[in-house]
Amino acid sequence: MAGTGLWLVGARGSVATTAVVGLLALRARLVEPVGCVTERPEFTGVPLPAWEDIVVGGHDVVHTPLEKRAEQLADAGLIPHRVLAATATGLRSVDARIRDGYHPATHTGAQEDAVARLVEDITAFRSTHGLDRVVVVNVSSTEPPVPALPEHSDLSLLEAALADPARAVLPPSSLMAYVALRAGCGFVDFTPSPGMRLPVLHDMAMSLRLPYAGSDGKTGETLLRTVLAPMFTARALRVRSWAGTNLLGGGDGANLADPVQAAGKLESKARGLAALLGEGVTAPLHIDNVPDMGEQKTAWDHVSFEGFLGARMNLQFTWTGLDSSLAAPLVLDLARLTAAAHADGQSGPLAALAFFFKDPVATDEHRLAQQTDLLTTWAKGLVHSEASYPQPTGNNPPTSPPADTLARRDAPGTGWGLGTGGDDDQLGAGASS
Repeated sequence: MAGTGLWLVGARGSVATTAVVGLLALRARLVEPVGCVTERPEFTGVPLPAWEDIVVGGHDVVHTPLEKRAEQLADAGLIPHRVLAATATGLRSVDARIRDGYHPATHTGAQEDAVARLVEDITAFRSTHGLDRVVVVNVSSTEPPVPALPEHSDLSLLEAALADPARAVLPPSSLMAYVALRAGCGFVDFTPSPGMRLPVLHDMAMSLRLPYAGSDGKTGETLLRTVLAPMFTARALRVRSWAGTNLLGGGDGANLADPVQAAGKLESKARGLAALLGEGVTAPLHIDNVPDMGEQKTAWDHVSFEGFLGARMNLQFTWTGLDSSLAAPLVLDLARLTAAAHADGQSGPLAALAFFFKDPVATDEHRLAQQTDLLTTWAKGLVHSEASYPQPTGNNPPTSPPADTLARRDAPGTGWGLGTGGDDDQLGAGASS
């Protein structure tokens, strides 16, 4: 598959910068593809874009040059300095393709004006580089859940609200999901933000025959939970409580220090554990911002469980890692897999990509072993069929389908990223993380 675009929302954040440096290093054979799931032997023969065929662009609301951000990450121990030096020219080229993102605090006018500009950015990128397709991946800051509105379930109501300069009906993540669909792109939400999980956006994806995946990339503590929780179930051991503490710094720590911003992340983690162990397990979880930790993240868990004859025991574990290093290769994997699904004519939520997420759409399967089998079986079944459906080209993205032709499907996941209360003009900003 030649000519695949990767459009990053939050393109100058830590995860995006690490992914771009990693992609450039992989192309130059400077590093091994450690952490890249799609480089495992099980994916041999799967029609995925080659590293050399992926062109990167993106949106961001900050203007720190990508090369400068990479220098900061190198100083933090995320990027080897030899790799930084070898990829500097490539970083400058990618930085030239990053456009101003959408920020509700600085945008003036109707949201549809922002949509038109952002769609033009992506379609011009696709046309300029002669790309077959573009995958939009959201790696921006986590947003809080949003209040449910009628516009989130009805396209005609949504489009009327988008045209109203007094309304801000979509949070930034969902606005970017809408932009991706309008531009004819697959969409991946690597965050727990509302994103594509509004019903109207799911319906649009189905009607426009576009794939999407999400949500909330699974990189550390939750990855361990999806391995360990099934162990207790398989051994008929009764988990009484599972408490967790997350310590982190950097932009992610600062963002999640706000309880409102952290709500979506905590809900995402809690839903996964409840699905694995049932609703009756006490599972307190909190996140602490520790600026001194920088890009490092530490998670400590205490599991209390009961054995034969009521014997009480416990398991404790600590996970310390560099989250962007764990996340970045998954972003590249998801871009390749979503592009392959688009080429194969698949549309709607990609349940087979649950392997990568804490709160996967379209499936309640959270056990890592079963998710692994689902992913590899699905990948081996991909057929590289460029003619399955007409693909958008140049600057002519598909228009939104008429509201009366939307293909309604059962909503994937639970909650749709919707919360309760609040005004629709007070929604979270999409700064990079």
